[in-house]
Amino acid sequence: MRIGEIAALVGVTPRAVRHYHHIGLLAEPARRANGYRSYGVRDAVLLARIRRLTELGLGLDEVREVLAGDAGRALGDVLRELDADLARQEREIRERRKRLAGLMDGPLDGTESVSPALAELLAAGPVTGSPSAAKDREHLMLLDTIGGGSEIYAALRPLAGDPAVLALYEQLDALAAASPDDPRIGPLADRMAALAPDEVLDAIPADGPVMTGFGEALLADYTPAQAEVVRRVMVALTVRSRSRGGGRGRGRGRGGKKEKGAW
Repeated sequence: MRIGEIAALVGVTPRAVRHYHHIGLLAEPARRANGYRSYGVRDAVLLARIRRLTELGLGLDEVREVLAGDAGRALGDVLRELDADLARQEREIRERRKRLAGLMDGPLDGTESVSPALAELLAAGPVTGSPSAAKDREHLMLLDTIGGGSEIYAALRPLAGDPAVLALYEQLDALAAASPDDPRIGPLADRMAALAPDEVLDAIPADGPVMTGFGEALLADYTPAQAEVVRRVMVALTVRSRSRGGGRGRGRGRGGKKEKGAW
C-alpha cells in the first residue's frame, strides 16, 4: 500500500502518517525502487492503534508508551484486540442511537440529558404547577450532572406518588414572601426531614467541595424563609445521618430537600 492508501484505509490523513514518521511514532517502511513507501498489514494495524489511542484522549507520548508494550505481541493478538475494541464501539453507538430515537419519539421537556435512573424518577413525580416542585426537578437535574447516584433516585422512588410530598411543596410555596422568622418554618422543616427515607441518607456521598457548593447553590435559589426551611432540613438530616452511623456521607451539603423525597 502507498501512503494515501493506508491513510484512507485507517481513516487518517497522509499528513498525519508523515507526522507519525517524523516523531518516530510510526516506523517509516522501506521504499520501493520508484521511491514510494510500501506499507503492509502490520503498518495498518499499528496506525489504527495510534488513531484509536489518540481518540481516547491519550497524548502522543502516552501512545508511544502503549505501543512499546505491544512491540513483542503477535499480530493476531493485536488484531483480536482491535476487533474487540471495534465491537465495543458498535455497541456504544447502538445504545446511543437507541437513546436518541427515544428522545426524538417523545417530547423534549428538559430531562432528555439526564441519567435513565433520574429520568424514571422525574417521570413518576406529581403533575403540579408548584414553583417549589419545579425547583426540585431542576436541583435533581443539577445533582445528576455532578454525580448523583442511582441509589438516591431509587430510594426516592416510593415517594413519587405520595400526596404528602405535594402538600409540602405547596406549604413551601406559601412561604415565598414570608420573613425568615415565620412560625411556619420550624414545623414544615420537621415534616420534610421526617419524610426522608433512611435509604437516602445511606446513599448520600461524603461531604466535599462539590457537595458543599451544591448545598450553597440550593439555599441561594430560595427566598429567605424558604431557604431557612431547607437549611433546617439539612441540619436535621445531618444529625440523623450521624446518629445512624453516617452511611456513605452526611446530610449536609446535599441540599436537604432532596433527602425528604423531592423531585
